[in-house]
Amino acid sequence: MTDTWRYCGNQIKLWRTEAGISREQLGKEANYEYETVKSMEQGRRKPSARLLQVADQMCGAQGKLLAALEFLKPEPFPARSQEYMALEAEAIALHWYEPLLIPGLLQTEEYARALISESCPPLDDETVEERVGARLRRQEALSRRSSTLFGFVLHEASLRTMVGGREAMIRQFSHLAEVALLRNVSIQILPMGRCNGVALNGPLVLLESADHDHYAWAEGQKTSALHAERDKVSELSKSHDMIRRHALCVEDSAEFIRKVADEL
Repeated sequence: MTDTWRYCGNQIKLWRTEAGISREQLGKEANYEYETVKSMEQGRRKPSARLLQVADQMCGAQGKLLAALEFLKPEPFPARSQEYMALEAEAIALHWYEPLLIPGLLQTEEYARALISESCPPLDDETVEERVGARLRRQEALSRRSSTLFGFVLHEASLRTMVGGREAMIRQFSHLAEVALLRNVSIQILPMGRCNGVALNGPLVLLESADHDHYAWAEGQKTSALHAERDKVSELSKSHDMIRRHALCVEDSAEFIRKVADEL
């Protein structure tokens, strides 16, 4: 439940009450049950475009309720990652280590949709579509910003998680091979059993801005942190360097990915 949902729901209730329309009448016209309308008015559910359209017409709001649609659009990224996304969009160098999943900048639409649609708590369809679209738009930077260096180190486990199923993973591997042909992109694989003391600590992204400021992004299950302090960034940079030194070279990594694909 969000403040925006509550505010928009309360506006529906105020306009409905002023017009002398009951919840039952509004629900019948919008094809919603009484409890569904009640939940939307109380902000426990996001007011739908359908309910706003019907309420606007029935209550004579002349577009004032429909104006809420602009503020009910889902965020393209979770709130906790928005600051990172802004930095990523302007970075001149990015080095990403991922232990369990294919990094977002390298995911196919199919892979991204499988991940996002299985979020917990579940997301509504509109939010899933918005976040999948946002992830794909982020990937345009790989080819558009040819002077930006993108380095990826993937733990072998990320190739074997079977997100979306066998066929989806085969297509994901093919996509990795295509992206790896870009001159500003490198993809390396860290085989299982190497550098366990550091490699199993979680995802890590290092960023350098156009002003040559350095940042580090670390993420956990339900928490994440963007670090700008020199000591912390230095510490995480050393961790990434150790991981990368244990990874296969680019050529051997490409062969490793082909081998895993053949095993599926």
